[in-house]
Amino acid sequence: MPKRVLKGVVVSDKGDKTIIVNVERRIMHPLYKKFISKTKRYAAHDAENRFKIGDRVSIEECPPVSKSKKYAVIYDDAAATKN
Repeated sequence: MPKRVLKGVVVSDKGDKTIIVNVERRIMHPLYKKFISKTKRYAAHDAENRFKIGDRVSIEECPPVSKSKKYAVIYDDAAATKN
């Protein structure tokens, strides 16, 4: 089974080796057929503490690192587009 990969924006980097990523997705309302933006926050493991607030990152499912961290940062989207 493939691992889930999500893209989002870092909204908090206060924890040691932890960042909070805000992931936004757009869904269509079943009755009104209008698109709605839904957001969810995920705690992700950042071993080197290199990501700061406002960075766009991709996170991937991993074995649980702690009670709330079940995702790990793969790479920085902004750095990938610059190269």
